Amino acid sequence: MYRNFVKPLSDRFVAIIAFLLLFPVFLSVLILLSIANSGSPFFLQMRPGKNGKLFKIVKFKTMNDKKDFNGNLLSDEKRLTKTGAIVRKTSLDEIPQLLNVIIGQMSIVGPRPLLPSYLELYSSEQTRRHEVIPGITGWAQVNGRNAISWQEKFKLDVWYVDHQSFLLDIKIIFKTIKKVFISEGISSEGSATTVRFKGDI
Repeated sequence: MYRNFVKPLSDRFVAIIAFLLLFPVFLSVLILLSIANSGSPFFLQMRPGKNGKLFKIVKFKTMNDKKDFNGNLLSDEKRLTKTGAIVRKTSLDEIPQLLNVIIGQMSIVGPRPLLPSYLELYSSEQTRRHEVIPGITGWAQVNGRNAISWQEKFKLDVWYVDHQSFLLDIKIIFKTIKKVFISEGISSEGSATTVRFKGDI
């Protein structure tokens, strides 16, 4: 009942209200990143949703597109702008995903949608994270975010799939707000973002 009916309706309702309330912030960040990036303020990328179905996620773009002499993109650390770093630290880069929630591609709470290239690397147990709609925040995000290993993240994701409930979602939302204020777990050790998943090797 909650997973298939109440949660989708409440997600859309909360996302619409949140987007309207945050619209002045949304507009301000859009303008600042347009200047910082010398171009588009948005980052668009295909991600797998429920049952692995691909959709296009939208986030604020916190890194520029600067390349080396060979035409290869520079490392994340070198492309992360000062404005982008602030936007990431405050999690404002996630605001545009409210649009993904409004159209039903994402949820407020659920396993984070990752790269399509990871799909073939998951174990059968890890693949279970796609049994529910992906979220802006999730159980793994409030229990370490990018500071824990991929294996730990996936265990937490699958745990959420098996224990999803209204009370758990409310708990995750409040823990997310706390994490944003203390800026905890934004990056993995030695990286501006997080290292790529290469399978259980």
